[in-house]
Amino acid sequence: MALEFVGERWSLLIIRELMLGARRFGELKADLMGISANVLTQRLESLERAGILVRRKLPPPANVQVYELTPWGYESEPIFQTMGKWATRSPLHDPTLPLSPVSAMLSLRTMIDPDRPDIRMTIGFRFPGASFLGKLDRNDLAITRGDIEGADVVFETDTTRFVTLVYGKWPFEESEAEGRLRLTGDRAKAQQFVDLFALPEKLTQGDA
Repeated sequence: MALEFVGERWSLLIIRELMLGARRFGELKADLMGISANVLTQRLESLERAGILVRRKLPPPANVQVYELTPWGYESEPIFQTMGKWATRSPLHDPTLPLSPVSAMLSLRTMIDPDRPDIRMTIGFRFPGASFLGKLDRNDLAITRGDIEGADVVFETDTTRFVTLVYGKWPFEESEAEGRLRLTGDRAKAQQFVDLFALPEKLTQGDA
């Protein structure tokens, strides 16, 4: 039954893109590179019939239609975390490939060290066309879309470079010198933050 709900191509990716809040049709199409408008419409209708998402209209002045996960739809996040941890062990996994902003944010919730020390901070993430605020404590890394005013540290970059900073441990200074990163706020906290993440070891030939 689960595969009947989300087994069609693009369905899981649409759910992923809605995991951090409601999106417009055009925003979904822009971040799901390669999907046609017709297929996106079909998948949205299918997920709506299954009770995974709903359509609603934002109040004025926006007055536009958006798609949003239902409470049951949001319950699927652990599926993405388990699949993400599993897939990144493959030797074929390439962390330098482009990610959507939502995918980059969800990777943080997936890959953060579960045995981390009790570090508390707020982190702003500003990518082209999208901003997110993270609130870190011992138990959670909550991430919401929108205002990042007042964050302890702000990363302003593109998602490809952000992944190299977090998982490749690329030095901040090199990215700043290249014009690929604008880092504001507490730099010590920024370093503490990226130190909380690591990709799992890749499979060896004997493991595969």
